[in-house]
Amino acid sequence: MLLQIAEPGQTIEPEIVQRLAVGIDLGTTHSLVATIRDGVPQVLNDEQDRALLPSIVNYHAERGPTVGWAAKTLQGEDPENTISSVKRFMGRSLSDVSYAANTPYRFVPRDGVIQIETAAGTVNPVQVSADILKVLHDRAVESMGGELVGAVITVPAYFDDAQRQATKDAAQIAGINVLRLLNEPTAAAVAYGLDQNAEGVYAVYDLGGGTFDISILRLSRGVFEVLATNGDPALGGDDFDRVIYDWALAQWQLQPSMTEANALLSAARTCKERLSSVAQTTLEITDRNGAVLSLDISAETFESLAADLVNRTLTPVRKALRDAGLGLDEVNGVVMVGGATRMPCIQHAVGKYFEQEPLTNLDPDKVVALGAAIQANVLAGNKTAEDWLLLDVIPLSLGIETMGGLMEKVISRNSTIPVARAQDFTTFKDGQTAMSFHVLQGERELISDCRSLARFELQGIPPMAAGAARIRVTFQVDADGLLSVSACEELSGIEAKIEVKPSYGLNDNDITQMLQDSFANAQADIEARRLEEHRVDALRLIDATEVALAEDSHLLSAEELAMITGSLEALRVAMAGTDWQLIKQVSEKLNQDSLEFAGRRMDISIKTALTGQTVDNLAM
Repeated sequence: MLLQIAEPGQTIEPEIVQRLAVGIDLGTTHSLVATIRDGVPQVLNDEQDRALLPSIVNYHAERGPTVGWAAKTLQGEDPENTISSVKRFMGRSLSDVSYAANTPYRFVPRDGVIQIETAAGTVNPVQVSADILKVLHDRAVESMGGELVGAVITVPAYFDDAQRQATKDAAQIAGINVLRLLNEPTAAAVAYGLDQNAEGVYAVYDLGGGTFDISILRLSRGVFEVLATNGDPALGGDDFDRVIYDWALAQWQLQPSMTEANALLSAARTCKERLSSVAQTTLEITDRNGAVLSLDISAETFESLAADLVNRTLTPVRKALRDAGLGLDEVNGVVMVGGATRMPCIQHAVGKYFEQEPLTNLDPDKVVALGAAIQANVLAGNKTAEDWLLLDVIPLSLGIETMGGLMEKVISRNSTIPVARAQDFTTFKDGQTAMSFHVLQGERELISDCRSLARFELQGIPPMAAGAARIRVTFQVDADGLLSVSACEELSGIEAKIEVKPSYGLNDNDITQMLQDSFANAQADIEARRLEEHRVDALRLIDATEVALAEDSHLLSAEELAMITGSLEALRVAMAGTDWQLIKQVSEKLNQDSLEFAGRRMDISIKTALTGQTVDNLAM
């Protein structure tokens, strides 16, 4: 037996065990996971050293969901069953999604939550998001070598209660304990503020794939205080892809098939990304008749097409500054967050509006996940928050319906959370013994213009004259921005309470069934995902090898050619099976067998490039 010995009077410090926690940025276009290692926030990469996971899921009748890069390769050939940008559907009904008709998905009519018919059955946005979160969870567990205590998951600041609850439901189904839902701009400010030791007033301009947020924060001696937030939950990089798409259709006067539409949208996204670094590029697709359609598009043309979208982002910016009571000259810096902020037209417009160069020194794709990881590390108990304090706000007002169909606000937007507010109401009729409450969220005066969150009743009110009863309604919003409401008749003590489960989320039975399905198929889902990922990687390797052989097989001896073609055939056979480890093993062998061949091809390429060149020419 080993004994721990100390000097007399000396206290033996217990060994500090690091509790494993992560920050997850569940994005419209890409998602990623980060953690704290040796006191430094860092993103966790996959086996191919990729930080970003495409937020895309493909559903197949005979296997589990395929997520990420492997699903992205299936988008062109199987658009109906490959779901992307699902974040835009979270917590929404079909009537909320105006662009649903432009998607390739088969929507199933149902009150409340959106349903999509796939080859694997009917799925909803919460399930799709859960499948993405599972992959990130598994990546973290494998990378960190143990089960997670929990995760901080980021959401757009302008997500309403229904969208936040849907995100929390997705995490629960994925087997993730949610330590907190954190607004994306706030997470970015945490990462930026702690990393750069910044102080003062900062605007966080967050333009992602499907949502836009602007938050105004004051950073002072470790206190992160959100002063105001605004945004547009239906505006993002996807919309900039769409303007190129619409422009091309108008130029070609094309009525696209589903396959053509999907190919064109993908080509439009590629063009948008290229135009961030080049002055002109070519948009190209193959139509249903096999003809190649192409158009040249310049950065100037794209900027003209996107002008209205750029201006749409500035309207919430103005509102947020007004709500914070600040002028442009009081903003010390503008932090750019989200991949869409790489567009020059965005950076130019933001710089012009704020009259200063925006801050782009942190990777806009990673900064949100890094900030979430910092917060997760604190909430897991690995680090105290004595050195800094996070004060977030609620994005939309919460209230109750009063007579005449009016919205009575109980908690105003931009109130710091967590928060509790109470308001007194009374009866309308003599002898009234019950009262119905309709909980709403929004900024409009009429309930028809606000979002309905929940309804509940208070019964057993003692009969009194109209106006004599005193009923106190209390709203409580937790740190995740989720709401509970209680009503109490103060003379009798009769009380009713509801934890708001928005009508656009899932009910408890739905969640329970999905959890049971998740547990029952967990191992099979992992194996199916690995199989599809290795099949996709193997297919890329086969294609690359075949192209190389077609061009330069003369560089090989007969024995070498036979060895490589034999490995190619072995990989094709392995791909037809269901053993992902065998596919990986045979892929590695083909890589090894063709290593010398690749070196010879490179030598020839370099020799060709240098032929006829002088030292002076190369130096120029």
